[in-house]
Amino acid sequence: MNIPASAAILFLPFVTPVALWVAWSDMKAMRIANRAVLVLVAIYAVVGPFALPLEAWAWGWAHLALVLAIGFVLNMGGLVGGGDAKFAAAMAPFIAAADARLMLVLFAAVLLAAFLTHRTARATPAIRGLVPEWESWQRRDFPMGLALGGALIFYLALAAAFGS
Repeated sequence: MNIPASAAILFLPFVTPVALWVAWSDMKAMRIANRAVLVLVAIYAVVGPFALPLEAWAWGWAHLALVLAIGFVLNMGGLVGGGDAKFAAAMAPFIAAADARLMLVLFAAVLLAAFLTHRTARATPAIRGLVPEWESWQRRDFPMGLALGGALIFYLALAAAFGS
């Protein structure tokens, strides 16, 4: 892990509630609120200078811009939702560039686990009955915020435990 453990420890308590909010709201309404994206960016803006060296913090903004541009193109092609693209961009500054491959592998694992868990829960009447109004039970597409939020939490938790 190339993000300092101290940075991950500082970010984690602020990022976790936002990531859980995104996962919940995407399952409930199949939407990631712009507010959640802005809150995550604000956390990076405020906590980042205390958590990271100034140069690394500044490069995080470039990561955000790059992922936003990629997400915009993917959204235009119908491959990802707009909220997913914006939230992924807001996540990008928290991930060290050198950890990009690791994050892709971690995201793939979390995505698979989230998909299987969501689809199993959706097919289980007792679970589905707890929140019958969730739109993600009705739609064919998958609430990607569940995987995105989970991947960010896992990345920061791993970095806190094993970071440099």
